[in-house]
Amino acid sequence: MPIKPHGGTLVVLTVPEAEAPELEKRADGLFRIPLSPMERSDLELLATGAYSPLRGFMGKADYETVVETGHLASGLPWTLPVVLGADADAAGRVSDGDEVALFDEEAGAVAGVMTVRERFRADIEKEAKEVFRTTDDGHPGVQAVWARGEVLLGGPVKWLRRSASPEWSRRYLEPKETRLLFQLREWETVVAFQTRNPIHRAHEYLMKCALECVDGLMIHPLVGATKDGDIPADVRMACYEVIVDHYLPKERAILSVFPAAMRYAGPKEAIFHAIVRKNFGCTHFIVGRDHAGVGSYYGTYDAHHIFREFDPAALEITPLFFDHSFYCRKCEGMATTKTCPHDPESRVFLSGTKVREMLGNGEIPPPEFTRADVARILIQAYTGDKQTIR
Repeated sequence: MPIKPHGGTLVVLTVPEAEAPELEKRADGLFRIPLSPMERSDLELLATGAYSPLRGFMGKADYETVVETGHLASGLPWTLPVVLGADADAAGRVSDGDEVALFDEEAGAVAGVMTVRERFRADIEKEAKEVFRTTDDGHPGVQAVWARGEVLLGGPVKWLRRSASPEWSRRYLEPKETRLLFQLREWETVVAFQTRNPIHRAHEYLMKCALECVDGLMIHPLVGATKDGDIPADVRMACYEVIVDHYLPKERAILSVFPAAMRYAGPKEAIFHAIVRKNFGCTHFIVGRDHAGVGSYYGTYDAHHIFREFDPAALEITPLFFDHSFYCRKCEGMATTKTCPHDPESRVFLSGTKVREMLGNGEIPPPEFTRADVARILIQAYTGDKQTIR
């Protein structure tokens, strides 16, 4: 029996193809609200059912209970606000009940239409403190909240077109499509692996450990907006494809993009990511160390501990917790602190700074850390020159 979507029903808000021309024509005459990259991603995920049971951008009641309790006003677990910001001038030019055009400035086109049900003010200080556990404006998530502004518009949405870039189309599956695929493959249990980083041996180890316990694996890399300094999505995707094509059984693993923006909300985002993967039809979700973390704002395993605060029956999806994994020279294999008794000197640890330095110099990191064919893709991205690889 497939796992039910969050709230019981997959909420799809995409305008049927036959109705799209009429709505597009009407949208041309509506007041435009520009979408930030995160809001554009959120609209897409709302419309495809990934954010079920939401039917649009949150109103005041849901916003406040999510910030304060990590639950929707209905009592259903939900840990991150999904809201639409507007400057004071724009908010003052619309009334409750008005339709507005949601404008994708990057595409130069209307992406959808929203019926405004509410206009309200966000408590940004409180939101930052509760969601990100900090009000430090050095945190990228806090920066995004301040940039969004205090005035929010809430209401149901209709989505006109897919915003996924053409390069993702081959690896783009909506929740209704992944659910069908899992059924066709007769996967009763499916584990999702969320990542925004290039894949290395530790990631591969976690996925293979998890795959021993379930029928199928969905690698679901995030390809929406991320902070400056993160590896570009096209480079990361090339790395994931190497692993899927050569190091995992094709009949038991799929790769599909997750067109969300990173919020860097650490523990709160771990719960959010699990709920969303439940909507895609996954029954299990891998939670590693410092999930969705940034800097030193969260403890190494805070994303594990937060699951204790939620009713497992309400979440339904099962988290699989993993400690920091590494290659141990004495064990002669991958391990974690749970399974390896040896001293730190026996373990192959490389800092992100050290790896970036090696890649920039055209050096392939040790095979215990990353596969050579993955490293070559990263080196080319860092140097722009295949000839520098050594």
